[in-house]
Amino acid sequence: MRDGCLAPLGVGDSKDTRCAKSVGRAYQFKLLFKLSSLFPTLSMKRHRVVALPRGHYNWWTMRSLSPRPRRRVTFYTAGCRLNQAETAILIDRFCAKGYEPVPFGAPTDILVINSCAVTEQAEADCRRVVRQTLRHSPQAFVAVIGCYAQTGVHALQNLPGIDLIVGHQYKLQLPEHLDALAAIEKQSTPSVVHTRRIEHQEFVVDGTGAYSTTRANVKIQDGCQFMCAFCLIPFARGRERSRALDDIIREATALAERGHRELVLTGVNIGQYCTGQADLLSVIRRLETIPGIERIRISSIEPTTIPDGLFEHMASSSKVCRHLHVPLQSGDDRILKAMNRRYTVRDYQREIERAVSLIPDLCVGTDILVGFPGEGEQEFKNSVAAAHDLPFAYVHVFPYSKRPGTAAARLSETVSSSVIKHRSRELNHLSRQKRQAFYRRCLGQRVSVLFETQQTTGLWVGFTDHYVRVGVVSSANLANTIHEVIVTGIMEEMVLGELVATGHPQEAAHRASIERVVSAI
Repeated sequence: MRDGCLAPLGVGDSKDTRCAKSVGRAYQFKLLFKLSSLFPTLSMKRHRVVALPRGHYNWWTMRSLSPRPRRRVTFYTAGCRLNQAETAILIDRFCAKGYEPVPFGAPTDILVINSCAVTEQAEADCRRVVRQTLRHSPQAFVAVIGCYAQTGVHALQNLPGIDLIVGHQYKLQLPEHLDALAAIEKQSTPSVVHTRRIEHQEFVVDGTGAYSTTRANVKIQDGCQFMCAFCLIPFARGRERSRALDDIIREATALAERGHRELVLTGVNIGQYCTGQADLLSVIRRLETIPGIERIRISSIEPTTIPDGLFEHMASSSKVCRHLHVPLQSGDDRILKAMNRRYTVRDYQREIERAVSLIPDLCVGTDILVGFPGEGEQEFKNSVAAAHDLPFAYVHVFPYSKRPGTAAARLSETVSSSVIKHRSRELNHLSRQKRQAFYRRCLGQRVSVLFETQQTTGLWVGFTDHYVRVGVVSSANLANTIHEVIVTGIMEEMVLGELVATGHPQEAAHRASIERVVSAI
């Protein structure tokens, strides 16, 4: 056991490690970590502890004289869709154990922060959320999981208010870690469940994601070993590994039975999905056979990992969304090489042009990193030119953030923060222009929209398969339904439209009120 981390039972355990400590209803469970490191002192006045025969692991029966009260739990998720997918699994597992999820900002007993470490700002956000929660729930038990918990464990141990830190290897077992505690209450020092080594074998996920939206994220892959110079993810999530295909289908089927009509395939590097003979295209083909699933969306895919036949399948499929997010990162070949990206701008251009030529009305988005060490004015101009010339519908702009342990952190030719801000503003302005141009292409078109929510203004909002946000006025309940819409107008972040052949007699009157609704947005 090093760095305050916990080792599995059976590794150096003494015979004295036999005391199980918990508050709760009667249950029997397997302890995976050294109890002496994890648990506070048990009050023997309220509990009887019975040790059963010892095998490879220790088992205990715990009996409490009073039932455990139902606890409120709040989740705060930072970062990517993969974090969102993992939080959804945890919500499902917490609910199964009788916890009551409450919205972030409401009084709570437990706060779970699924953290991000991609930028310094993401880490600062985690610290801010801890302080904010403890102001209205000073006795809340705070657990930090995710990337920051994996890479910044020592910093988090010194942050007041944190009670439990769980690294990536054990994050989805968080309910069991809490069950094993003697009392879920504030700690003088945080307990740590962490290992530097993350398993990289094929995996399964215990549970089904809990989502309040029509779209549901499905984790199919984790980890990455591309080792881009700026990226901390290989250190945070370990080597690439894929989820068992049958387990993906199990969760997807359960999500369809819960009423979700769109699945978003998520992971760190999903183009690298591989289990046996199955690749990403194999996953998509299996998902298309599930009754009730009408849309399958690819979240993000690296340009060098797009499987053969994907574009052709997207062009012919009625279920795969016409939307690709393909990170470019830089429009300059010298910077791409310094980043340890595995392509040139021309390589990237050929791949995107092929996709656009094959898939009608394809929406292509990208990421561009601004201010990478060594990026001069000409290199940045090359990125602007590439973003301008390539058929992007939008550009996500990320200011470079120095990440300890990465290759880029050792580079000395840094770009000032003021220059990074100026360049980010320029690229964001270009992104808005590209988005508006894509919206204008939609004017007058008939599009299929999966509606999600109704705003307080009365506007129903949903998304097309190519991820254009659409608003319509309707007296009908459109939640989780797909309707044909004629696009009639554009706004800064969405388009407006009218339902086609709705059959609702009051529709004309509602369309007449659209100007009033839009003016209130």
